[in-house]
Amino acid sequence: MNILVTGGAGFIGSHTVVELIAYGHTPIIVDNLSNSHENVIINIEKIVNQKILFYKQDCRDKQKMDTLFSNHQPDGVIHFAAYKSVSESVDKPLLYWENNSNSLLTLLEMTEKYETPFFVFSSSATVYGDPEELPLKETAPRKPSTNAYGATKQTGEDMLQTLCLTPHSKTKGISLRYFNPIGAHPSGLLGELPLGVPQNLVPFITQTAIGLREKLTVFGTTYPTPDGTCLRDYIHVLDLAQAHIYALTHLTKINSPTYDVYNIGTGKPSSVMEMIQTFEKISGVSLPYVLGPKRQGDVASCYADVSKAKKDLLWQSHFSLQQALIDAWKWQQSLK
Repeated sequence: MNILVTGGAGFIGSHTVVELIAYGHTPIIVDNLSNSHENVIINIEKIVNQKILFYKQDCRDKQKMDTLFSNHQPDGVIHFAAYKSVSESVDKPLLYWENNSNSLLTLLEMTEKYETPFFVFSSSATVYGDPEELPLKETAPRKPSTNAYGATKQTGEDMLQTLCLTPHSKTKGISLRYFNPIGAHPSGLLGELPLGVPQNLVPFITQTAIGLREKLTVFGTTYPTPDGTCLRDYIHVLDLAQAHIYALTHLTKINSPTYDVYNIGTGKPSSVMEMIQTFEKISGVSLPYVLGPKRQGDVASCYADVSKAKKDLLWQSHFSLQQALIDAWKWQQSLK
């Protein structure tokens, strides 16, 4: 299938493009490079040994997106393009609403106009808010979000569902609720490349280990968890990328629902301190860190029940936490 991949030069998008090609699909990347780099496209081409269709443009540009849909008539869309920092979204909520909602709205308008059959939306476990029961099932209530990023993901799910369930709609959709993607491509050519100060734990760990950051801050040590630090479900980005292929395959089945949601994680939580200690063990590097206050918008624990994805999509994670950290460290060292 021809698959339009928005944000395809980003961390998760680039790995998914590699997987799409491995499974015989043709990706068409759209990315405005606001949080990525054109070198990513070059590195994807090195890995897959072929040229990639890439358009440097913004998903909010209706005219350009209309031309792209008209020219390529994609069979499906995987929509990654969005601002993604929880902490930044607390400080700049309107920026997140404008970008994340309008880019999706434009894509859904094109999807409806060109009767694109399949749509996979990059959602997030943040849609659950501060969970009452763990592990999280897809049936758990979506509580009011603690940040604008999570709120835009909740709204994004609703927008896609509304289109898919419209009586005349030709589109079937899936929202994948990611937990915490980490790791990198084992080639060392692709990985997480935050612009400026990293907002996620693992790139901050690797940048501190290599000397780009003076020290790591552990935000919050009094959470109701075994060691007082946040618990998260860290999943290797390659496992996450492959979940998108399985989601697309599921949508092509005649008996698949018009719209559905799936948790994509490992089901095995790890604490911030456990992440630091595991990284020190696999790298042999001692990490300087300080204990800091809790961050606004963070929840104590968040990890997945992934039985629905295993049953319906026939997907499950395979990479260990150790392997994800090895690959992330290899990626960081390649950037020297």
